[in-house]
Amino acid sequence: MDRFLYISMSGAKETLRAQTVNNHNLANASTTGFRADLSAFQSRAVAGSGYASRAYATNSTIGWDASQGSLLSTGRDLDVGIQGPGWIAVQGPDGREAYTRAGDLRIDPSGLLQNGAGQTVLGEGGPISVPPNTSLFIGGDGTISIVPVGQGPETTSQVGRIKLVNPPAETLARGEDGLFRTVDGSDAPPDANVRLATGVLESSNVNVADAMVNMIELSRHFDLQVKAMRTAEENAAAAAQLLKG
Repeated sequence: MDRFLYISMSGAKETLRAQTVNNHNLANASTTGFRADLSAFQSRAVAGSGYASRAYATNSTIGWDASQGSLLSTGRDLDVGIQGPGWIAVQGPDGREAYTRAGDLRIDPSGLLQNGAGQTVLGEGGPISVPPNTSLFIGGDGTISIVPVGQGPETTSQVGRIKLVNPPAETLARGEDGLFRTVDGSDAPPDANVRLATGVLESSNVNVADAMVNMIELSRHFDLQVKAMRTAEENAAAAAQLLKG
């Protein structure tokens, strides 16, 4: 009885936690460059005094899905997508260097290159500033070239290069702001092997069909755990009644 109640009670609680992770993934199914969170269940023995048979279930985020989303054509000069592994370096809200796959770039009124979330894109020497121009091109290596206002194509000049990095996946952790940072807080070095495709955006790698099926399964698991708790309560009441007799 004791073991039965602990497993069902903790199972229901952790199922709700797993549902939260799954719903978060579903909510970001259309977020550019989003990486799905992964979660898993496991059983743990209850520490402390009491019966050694007591156990409970836990659910925790075990990482994120590193697979690449689809590259969708937009035809926009400032839209870029990373081909294969790699990250775009941006400045996070805390001022630290952070990494994202979102390549929906734009230029703010002051000339700074930012992504759709308003995070400043970093070059190998800091934030990238883009002067007024009549045309702009981003190369596969992240080089940004422009034709200044009022001048011809022969005056094309390079104004910066997006910092592209590719640290090992196990050295990265996602923050609450959705950006990735190195676990030890250091800045990842530039990687010349990371390549960009222009005029495209990378979609989220969330599989909507799988997430919907998972949501239904988790809902059924929660109902099962609640029924188990009710059964444990009924069994306890019946046992108490027998002892009274």
